[in-house]
Amino acid sequence: MRILLSVVILATGIAIGGAVPRVSDFVQDALASVGVPRIHPAPAAGPPPSETDVPEPAGEHPRPRGAKPETGHATAGHPHEEGGREAEPTVIKMQPEQVSGQDITVVTVEGGTLARHLLVPGTIAPDADRIARVPARVVGIVAEMRKRLGEEVVKGEVVAVLDSREAADAKSEYLTASVKAELEKTNFDRQQALWDKRISAESAFLNAKAVYSEAQLRVDLARQKLSALSLNAAEVASAAKRDETTPNTSTLRRYELRSPLSGRVVERKVDLGTDVGGQGDPDDLYTVADLSTVWIELAVPTTELAKVKEGARVVVTPSQGDADKQAEGKVIFVSPILNPDTRSARVIVALPNRDMAWRPGTFVTAEVEVGQDAVEVRVPKAAIQTVAGEKVVFVRTATGFEKREIELGRSDDDAYEVVSGLRPGDEIAVANSFLLKAELGKAATGDND
Repeated sequence: MRILLSVVILATGIAIGGAVPRVSDFVQDALASVGVPRIHPAPAAGPPPSETDVPEPAGEHPRPRGAKPETGHATAGHPHEEGGREAEPTVIKMQPEQVSGQDITVVTVEGGTLARHLLVPGTIAPDADRIARVPARVVGIVAEMRKRLGEEVVKGEVVAVLDSREAADAKSEYLTASVKAELEKTNFDRQQALWDKRISAESAFLNAKAVYSEAQLRVDLARQKLSALSLNAAEVASAAKRDETTPNTSTLRRYELRSPLSGRVVERKVDLGTDVGGQGDPDDLYTVADLSTVWIELAVPTTELAKVKEGARVVVTPSQGDADKQAEGKVIFVSPILNPDTRSARVIVALPNRDMAWRPGTFVTAEVEVGQDAVEVRVPKAAIQTVAGEKVVFVRTATGFEKREIELGRSDDDAYEVVSGLRPGDEIAVANSFLLKAELGKAATGDND
């Protein structure tokens, strides 16, 4: 009887558990209390439950189907915030008196040209038109050296004196010819007066005329000889008259050497007592150079030679030393002949050197202008600032300035081409634009005091 009752209860529980799953658990617990084991139903075939089947927590709005559960909550944004992060300010309010008070220069954007350059090495050399030697034009001995190495000289100034027998011979020849010519002139004048009165014979007059003409010729030849030695006949005659008043001194052997140009003594080749002018002797005493202008010799490859034109602007920078020191010159000569060893052409640049900072023999780098490119928007480099890694300019507005990002293109030494971000006619800050960048940084940090 007890077994029959258990079977009936089991059948009834199975039927009720199939209909009501939650009741099935209660019934199975009751059966388990009388010794009947629990029955676990097999899982039904079908897809696994998705996260959309997870019950929503109480008090929250239901999440749309397919939406992922949130892992955190965003911070409430400021009106000027983007994605929870504060956006960088782009506008700087500034009154006109503030702009002028901080010396912020505003210019109008316009088109222009950018210069193209060719970089080539070069060597500084003296200007060949401004360098000269002081030669010993006569054979003699150095009696005076009036200039030291490095001293300034003026054109025509006496820089040395020679004791020269050759000069003495030329002077004495001229003086002798001059005295003889004076005597012959007196005789000729006398014979002419007698002939005019028909007192003397015609032959005597003609003979006196011939002798006087020959004396004049000798004077002319002696004067030309003095000129060949760079001696002035009038000065020689004046010196001879002065010597008459000082019998113990003589200027016949004295030969003065003068500087052919103004400049500095860059080389001294002899000392006092040195024999000069003869075979095997030094021919020069000094080298004088005017270094107010120097040359730069460039070696331009044949592939670039067609781009270099005479008159082109050149910016010169030292190859070593002060890289900020620059000077500007121009091309004065482009050789039509190539160097057979280097296959390059000689290009000469004239460079002003008023402060004597460019020394011959120094290696330099020359930036030769070889062309110009027209651009629609040209902006001075001083106007460009870098903010957060981007190139920007500050555009003038009615209330101040606006930061504007730009895209740069080509450039030269002074300006950039702006590809996008600016148009001709816009007004931008140039001088002291870094002050606007600083004001922008203060606005970003909230420090406006």
